[in-house]
Amino acid sequence: MPGTSPGMTWEECQLRLREAAMATKTTPSINRINPPELGTPPGYSQIVEVSAGRIIFIAGQTAVDHDGNVVGKYDFAAQADQVFRNLAIALQASGCTAANLVKLTVFLTDMENLARYREARNRFFASVTPPAAPAVTLVEVSKLYGPDFKIEIEAIAAA
Repeated sequence: MPGTSPGMTWEECQLRLREAAMATKTTPSINRINPPELGTPPGYSQIVEVSAGRIIFIAGQTAVDHDGNVVGKYDFAAQADQVFRNLAIALQASGCTAANLVKLTVFLTDMENLARYREARNRFFASVTPPAAPAVTLVEVSKLYGPDFKIEIEAIAAA
């Protein structure tokens, strides 16, 4: 492999290749488009056009802490905040921020929590400049993989 030595461990090779990829990465072009014919969306974009060197797929994040415990078992707002914290951790692990998000798929077990979801989402996206407004699909589902979960968010980022 280029940039590696025969005596290197697998982990050292992976680290060297990751560092080389990060050194050569380019800034993604993310263009958020809202044609007037589609109306003005509240907090998201109708279309996100991306030209990037990397596309990052983030698995559905739920309201678990680093020990695997459910946060906010009966509290949707606490769960939503934890989900966005977990999303931020996943983004940071891939060298990204909320500004790199281009698509969210949000699963709620009760659409009555839509306003609380939007509050948590707005706090999360207020933390980045330039402001980010990914394309979003939001769906009410009968249940998630754990009986105590009220929200799950999967994401796609571009870097």
